Amino acid sequence: MTSADQAQTVIGKVMLILHSFTVDDHDLTLAEIVRRSGLHKATAHRLAGELVAARLLDRTENGYRLSGGLFELGMRASVERGLLEIAMPFLQDLYQRTRETVHLGVLDGHEVVYVAKIGGHRQASAPSRTGGRMPLHCTGIGKALLAHADPTLRHDVLSGPLARLSPRTIVAPGLLAAQLDAARETGVAYEFEESTRGIACVAAPILDVGTNDVVAAISVTGPLSRYRPEPHADAVRAAAGGIASTLHRRRALQG
Repeated sequence: MTSADQAQTVIGKVMLILHSFTVDDHDLTLAEIVRRSGLHKATAHRLAGELVAARLLDRTENGYRLSGGLFELGMRASVERGLLEIAMPFLQDLYQRTRETVHLGVLDGHEVVYVAKIGGHRQASAPSRTGGRMPLHCTGIGKALLAHADPTLRHDVLSGPLARLSPRTIVAPGLLAAQLDAARETGVAYEFEESTRGIACVAAPILDVGTNDVVAAISVTGPLSRYRPEPHADAVRAAAGGIASTLHRRRALQG
């Protein structure tokens, strides 16, 4: 659905307002919401007031911000919630072992959505954040997902433009395809300063035990000044396997 189509329905207009907020926004003025959404000022003002009443927006001194009510709804999403509950002990163990930033991400279109991020006081200054998105082709976790994704998605990503996020982003389809083949064979994918300067990571997919479909992926990220991802490949692969086995056992008990 295009923005023009969305603007014709109430739900579409609400979504335009909510999607006006990016991960970097603390709050937005009404004028900025109007500018980003393309809605008439009176419509944006009325719907923003209704969203405040529904606890999906909060009114602030400067305008509006996303409310905790949205977080509550998000945590009820069955797939991510169940996955997060099972994965968290493994992520915490992985953090305790490596003392580097640990991610859990899921596939959404041509992007990875970060479901969880664990990092201590010295965590890497990676561009990822919980609830945030990054392109698949330039992150270790994205490449782990893409390597095991549907062949149609892989073809779409490789045949489309590959955005350059840093000087080392891989934008040559042939080189990226070779990395995806290697990731599928070894069970781990790597990133070296491809999403941002100075960081590297190793990632592994969480595969459905029954179908071998990719469910999610996990990674360990650190600054190249002190971190090399290769020695952590076995630990990341083992954690991903543990999450997959636990998911399978839970589904068997529930089924």
